Amino acid sequence: MAGSTYGNIFQITTWGESHGAALGVVVDGCPAGLALSEEDIQRFLDRRKPGQTRISTPRKESDEVEILSGVFDGRTTGTPISMMVRNTSQHSSDYSEIAGYYRPGHADYTFDAKYGFRDYRGGGRSSGRETVGRTAGGAVAAKLLGEFGISLTAYTKSIGPVQIDMDRFDREAILTTPTCMPDRDASALAESYLSDCMKACDSAGGVIECVIQGVPAGLGDPVFEKLDANLAKAVMSIGAVKAVEIGDGIEVSKRRGLDNNDSFRAKDGRISKSTNHSGGILGGISDGSDIVLRAHIKPTPSIFAPQKTVNKQGDNIEVSIKGRHDPVIVPRAVVVVESMAAVTVADALLLNAAARLDTLKKIYGR
Repeated sequence: MAGSTYGNIFQITTWGESHGAALGVVVDGCPAGLALSEEDIQRFLDRRKPGQTRISTPRKESDEVEILSGVFDGRTTGTPISMMVRNTSQHSSDYSEIAGYYRPGHADYTFDAKYGFRDYRGGGRSSGRETVGRTAGGAVAAKLLGEFGISLTAYTKSIGPVQIDMDRFDREAILTTPTCMPDRDASALAESYLSDCMKACDSAGGVIECVIQGVPAGLGDPVFEKLDANLAKAVMSIGAVKAVEIGDGIEVSKRRGLDNNDSFRAKDGRISKSTNHSGGILGGISDGSDIVLRAHIKPTPSIFAPQKTVNKQGDNIEVSIKGRHDPVIVPRAVVVVESMAAVTVADALLLNAAARLDTLKKIYGR
C-alpha cells in the first residue's frame, strides 16, 4: 500500500491496523538534539484515546507509547524515531458480520474495489485508530516548533447546530470539557444535542478550528508546495474530514476585494496587517499573522439505526451496525488536526532553511 508517508524533510510514516497487534509511526528528518520523552508524546495521545467520556466509544485503550529508536539520553539523535502503541482491547468478533457486506459511509466498498481484499476488523487502515501514529508524530513536530516560539491551539468550534461564542473563550475548557469546546455553555448544549442523537441511534458532525501562532513570514512556496495547500492536504487526509478552510474560507466568495483584502501597516519597523481574512497565508507563503484553519468533520458513519446497503453478492439488504463507536468524531479528532498541522509547519520550517543563500552562509559560517 502506497501513500502512508507525509512530508518532505520532516516526514511521518504511519503503520498498523485497528485490530492488529499495534499501531505506530516512524518520524524521519527531525533534527538531532531535541529534548524528547515518552511523556511528551503521551500528553498528545491521551487527548485522543477512547473511552474517556460518555460521548466517545466505550473501547478502552491505554494508548501507551513506546519509543523504539531515535532518542538517546533524552534527546533525538537525528535518526528515524520509531514509536509504537499496542492494541489491547480488540473485539474483532464484533465485526465478523460485516465481512460480507459494505457499511454505508465507510471505505469497505472502495477497499474491495481497489485491492480485492480488506481487513474488515474495525476498518483496518481506514479506521480512525490509524490516527494514533499521526498524533505521536505531531507531538514530535509540536515539540520542535516550540523551540522557535511557534504554538498550536485546536478546539471544537461546533457540533451539529451548536457553535461556540468566542467572547466566552476559555482555553482550559478545551482540555476539560468532553466536547473539547472552549465555551462551557456551548459544550453543555452540544452534550444535550448528542444525547438526543444517541437516543435516536444516530450521530453528529462538527467543525474543528486550529490557530497556529508565532509562524514567521516566509514559510511555504508559491506553486505546488503552498503552505495552505499542504495544510489542506494534511488535514484532509484525516479520514472523517470532508472540507478544509483557511482564514475566512468559503465566506470570501461572497465578498468584494476591498472588503476581503488585508491592509498592511508598518510600526516600529515591523510589518503587520490590520485584519486577517487570509488566515495568515498569502500566495502560499506565511505572512506572519496567526494561521487559522478549520476542518469540517462528517457524522460518525457507524450508527445503530437500520440502513440500506448491499452485500458482496450484490443483494440489497438492510443492516444495523454493531460494535463500539463514537456518536461524534470531533472531540477526539481535535488533537489529530493539531498534529497534522504541526507536522506540516515543521516540514515547511525545515524546507525554508535552504530558500536563501544568506541563510545557508549563516548555517555554514561563510
